[in-house]
Amino acid sequence: MRRARTVGGHPPAGVVVHVQYGVPRRGVPAPASFRRWVFAALGRRRRAEVTVRVVGRAEGTDLNERYRGKAVPTNVLAFPFEAPAGLRGAWLGDLVICAPLVAEEAAAQGKGLSDHWAHLVIHGILHLLGYDHQGEAEAAEMENLEVTLLRRLGVADPYGDTDAT
Repeated sequence: MRRARTVGGHPPAGVVVHVQYGVPRRGVPAPASFRRWVFAALGRRRRAEVTVRVVGRAEGTDLNERYRGKAVPTNVLAFPFEAPAGLRGAWLGDLVICAPLVAEEAAAQGKGLSDHWAHLVIHGILHLLGYDHQGEAEAAEMENLEVTLLRRLGVADPYGDTDAT
């Protein structure tokens, strides 16, 4: 198995983003891009720690089957950290993103690859912050926030509007 390399992010103070590559880096964003997208999703949050792990199809499938009972890869998995009683800290949790699936989806949907990566990171971070899309109202709230955050990064609405402003 290929050994993952971890890179920590520092600014803003109190926010740390660890990036792990379980696949070759070709076609996968650099740690600075992941940090930028995580920071955008965190908004004004002053303390947070998160790991973003980029995986291949096999690891993505294994994790999705183990934790969601689905024997197929998915684009992003969010694993919120559940602190034991009495323990406080900045740890939000982990994101696992399946690189080949991200590339396939971007091509199939006619989206820029970097834009799709940004969307999935923001989507995953919002899950770590407690947002969900199980019900219609929750989905609308989460999607609106995603669109707003992505627009600030110059990324078009991933749900339809193709003009980034």
